[in-house]
Amino acid sequence: MLKCLRLIQGATLKLDIERFLDYLRIEKGYSSNTIDAYRNDLNHLVDFVEQEANKLSSLPSWDEFGRQGVLSYLLDLQARNYATSTVARKLAAVKSFFSFMQSEGYIKNNPTKNVGSPKLVRSLPKPISINHVRLLLEQPSKVDTIEAKRDRAMLELLYASGMRVSELVSLDLGDIDTTECFVRCFGKGHKERLIPIHEQAARVVNIYIEEVRPNLTHNPVQKALFLNLRGDRLTRQGFWQILKGYSHAINLEITPHTLRHSFATHMLNGGANLRSVQELLGHANIATTQIYTHVANKDIKKLANLL
Repeated sequence: MLKCLRLIQGATLKLDIERFLDYLRIEKGYSSNTIDAYRNDLNHLVDFVEQEANKLSSLPSWDEFGRQGVLSYLLDLQARNYATSTVARKLAAVKSFFSFMQSEGYIKNNPTKNVGSPKLVRSLPKPISINHVRLLLEQPSKVDTIEAKRDRAMLELLYASGMRVSELVSLDLGDIDTTECFVRCFGKGHKERLIPIHEQAARVVNIYIEEVRPNLTHNPVQKALFLNLRGDRLTRQGFWQILKGYSHAINLEITPHTLRHSFATHMLNGGANLRSVQELLGHANIATTQIYTHVANKDIKKLANLL
């Protein structure tokens, strides 16, 4: 009986979280990736509550959890040696959740009110040099397979556009025009932007579309641009594994976001306007784009010292 009661109470806590996630999805227009991140962080909070209540006859409600519960949760995160950035992210999710719960009348008081977030030291993006980009883009050409030709098209397009990987794998066939040389993508908040790409990237992607993709397509109504060997849309995780293989081949640590960082830095080094780069990257706030000016300035100073 007690076990059954605990299961019901745990389900109630998770139901509140699903209400909040529905709000983020419907009212705020958050992407599925962002929703998944919130779900993971908040389910971690529920796991903590259940662990703390092991010796009690019932789980506390969110009102009963209170400020002391939030502080205990933060101490637990620190004891598990989570990175400061991870603790800050999880706390931000918890704060948003309890703010929603209070505004909707599910709880009387917000237990996260006046709970400070850990201070973050924002590190500069780490781009790679143009020569290293070229070396990376050359790797798929060393193998004569349909996967390698697809991989080259993806890498060329990612660097030429500065898109996020989630945006790249979400592209459909109709989102790219290899004749006019532009790609349409939907960023955070489903905001649409058109990005011009250079002719080489357009040519490589066109070869993929005409010569390679038909060999990957098992379903004639499949609209995804980049496909895996099963004929399904390639996932972020799938792209990450592909990139990891090529980066190891040239002895570099390259993450999916590295090419985006490199695109922005190389654009600014080449004299591009900050506002233009902001629009290409899809940054809502120009302050986010300004970070790249510091990286670009460091690169210029290094070059000046060599002259």
